[in-house]
Amino acid sequence: MVSVIDAYRFLDGFARRTMRNWASLGTTPGPIPWTPLAQPLAQSRIAIVSSAAMALNGDRPFDLQIERQDPWSSDPSYRVIPRSARSGEVQIGHLHINPAFAREDLNCLMPLERLADLAAAHEIGDSAPSHYSYAGYTLRPERLLHETVPLMIQRMKEERVDGVVLVPV
Repeated sequence: MVSVIDAYRFLDGFARRTMRNWASLGTTPGPIPWTPLAQPLAQSRIAIVSSAAMALNGDRPFDLQIERQDPWSSDPSYRVIPRSARSGEVQIGHLHINPAFAREDLNCLMPLERLADLAAAHEIGDSAPSHYSYAGYTLRPERLLHETVPLMIQRMKEERVDGVVLVPV
């Protein structure tokens, strides 16, 4: 049986390895890439990006074997979730969260209905047609950062998205 002290030692070592890995990506800290909105929020189109590894029921699920074989990696792809998606229409492919909450209410991981409420109340201009999900908890994010994120950004530019709500899990 593993003691609490052994568990803390493992987690401390794990956290140290994680931080070293992220620090070794070769990037140096710089200014935060902040871009102010070009117009008021009430005139802006907003998209959601969630790290919950969600896919529509009919879409290809995230490949969980990648992480099972190498806990430092995860599926670097993303899935598009339309603004019309509702609870029960998506599957969760994330090994580190309990999917029961999202099955009951999708808004806890991708608040599409809340975004629609904000649009109806004229707090935002519009909910984007497409929203995005990828598999979070990746300790080797190179492919995610260099391949997946630029693809999501390109699609958001095509849909004239002005701002993004990030939903990390």
